[in-house]
Amino acid sequence: MYILGISAYYHDSAACLVRDGVIVAAAQEERFTRKKADRDFPAHSIQFCLKQGEIALSSIDALVFYDKPLLKFDRLLETYLAFAPRGFRSFATAMHLWLSEKLFLREKLKVQFAQLAGVKQKHLPKLDFTEHHQAHAASAFFPSPFADAAVLCMDGVGEWATTSAWQGQGNSLKPLWEIQFPHSLGLLYSAFTYYTGFKVNSGEYKVMGLAPYGRPLFEKIIREQLIDIKADGSFRLNLEFFDFCTGLEMTGPKFHRLCGGPPRDPESPITQREMDLAASIQKVCEDVVLTLAQTLHTQTGARHLCLAGGVALNCVANGRLLREGPFDDLWIQPAAGDAGGALGAALSLWYQGQRNPRQIDSRTDSMQGGLLGPQFTNGEIADALTTLGASFRSFDDEELYSRTAKLLATENVVGWFQGRMEFGPRALGSRSILGDARSSKMQSTMNLKIKYRESFRPFAPAVLREDCKEYFELASESAYMLVAAPVRRDRRISPSAQEAELFGIEKLKIPRSDLPAVTHVDYSARVQTVSEERNLPFTRLLREFRRQTGCSVLVNTSFNVRGEPIVCSVNDAYRCFMRTEMDALVVGNFILLKTEQPVFKDTGNWRNEFELD
Repeated sequence: MYILGISAYYHDSAACLVRDGVIVAAAQEERFTRKKADRDFPAHSIQFCLKQGEIALSSIDALVFYDKPLLKFDRLLETYLAFAPRGFRSFATAMHLWLSEKLFLREKLKVQFAQLAGVKQKHLPKLDFTEHHQAHAASAFFPSPFADAAVLCMDGVGEWATTSAWQGQGNSLKPLWEIQFPHSLGLLYSAFTYYTGFKVNSGEYKVMGLAPYGRPLFEKIIREQLIDIKADGSFRLNLEFFDFCTGLEMTGPKFHRLCGGPPRDPESPITQREMDLAASIQKVCEDVVLTLAQTLHTQTGARHLCLAGGVALNCVANGRLLREGPFDDLWIQPAAGDAGGALGAALSLWYQGQRNPRQIDSRTDSMQGGLLGPQFTNGEIADALTTLGASFRSFDDEELYSRTAKLLATENVVGWFQGRMEFGPRALGSRSILGDARSSKMQSTMNLKIKYRESFRPFAPAVLREDCKEYFELASESAYMLVAAPVRRDRRISPSAQEAELFGIEKLKIPRSDLPAVTHVDYSARVQTVSEERNLPFTRLLREFRRQTGCSVLVNTSFNVRGEPIVCSVNDAYRCFMRTEMDALVVGNFILLKTEQPVFKDTGNWRNEFELD
């Protein structure tokens, strides 16, 4: 049975094809359209999934959408009635969008599916809908390696739920409890994202990265004025301070007075206040997550916990949950946001809707390393590079890995494009930019000359799974780069007395360990453990780098520049390579050196093509 799941129209549209419970393909629409967090109907993603599955859309057995729009519309109406007439401005704006686009979503989807398939609507498969948090929960539990687990989903808001708890057993998910809109940990964190000058729905990880530079001086204010946290972790927001129910922004004047002034203007200098605000909201978020997990553990007695929803992408909270929480192990859906809802919707229909048995491998999950997107043969790559006029050399596998490792060991920045593209927000060694984690200049070089982004942003280490404990205090694997862990104490460098007095961004200048490019100012790192079962080419490269240098850690960041989606095609990769100060590009079995490339003719101001976030 073929099931096609999609997410669309809210944030980060995607499609996923499942055949008899096995994930065939999944991809986000932004990768094809080059529009960050594209929310439109995922036509390109659907076409890719169908091609990968070698099936026509008209032959699919079921279509399923990750949300129930009428329930969401019910929430919009009730919210307006609760706040009327104060919320009329936001209500009028939302109502126009709903009446023109979302209220009759079933019919709109049928029209678009029919156009894509080239058939009449009556020849389409049945169209089903799951609830938003049901899709999140299914995406978290069903691909996990656990037969039984507690499931916690936390995001901004679905239809009504903002936080939900579930009990997963075999092929079923039982809802336990939920916290409803407008009381939302995700929206609270997004309010601080907005207030500190970053873009909501994409800048939250910047707040997380900024937090270690600050002190939690606003924590008491947040707890006393903004959020009432109960002993079991449940919470209520003080809506007097927020504007997302009644206005078009996240925070209001009362919030601004409480926190010492108006929001930071985007792109303006970051001050100590923003750092302290980030530290404060991060601390509160972590504490709520830990307490909710403890409550869920007490209720279920489960040994394992699965996570999904946008808050599950907070790797610092996840790291604390793994180290301090009550569960033996965690599994986090790598596409934890709305894109993963497409996957969860399809799996929910297969397991709960069709009651099919679930095959579980306790040694690994069923996400195939998250590598579920397009791939290209060496012939296709060579044709694309030739058409681009690129200069490239071909090598067999052994020579390719040897030369690439040597480039990295001599502090070159390398674009690495291999195999199937990743599903979710993290580059996992298929569409990655790589560097030497031992280099003291690599963090600054990659931020300012490659990614064109804020200097404070940390980079993640990719480490061979078998060597992880030599570098990091991490008891479990972190295959999807979703857990932050401390660098081992014997690798840390203690600051001098003068360095210890530094505050804010000045901390960036202090070397923290013998892996300075990936060690954050609090001695943490967002670790990716790499194994051959999930990504053989990347594993081979790390092993060759270890053979040449004695170190099995590389900087791994996504293959894109700030504001651009991760590259999908060979053309995307070459364009990004030539627009930045990357030294080399390795794509398939070909190596391209920047010094050997012809003059790259680019049109327009490309940095303005993408909306900065």
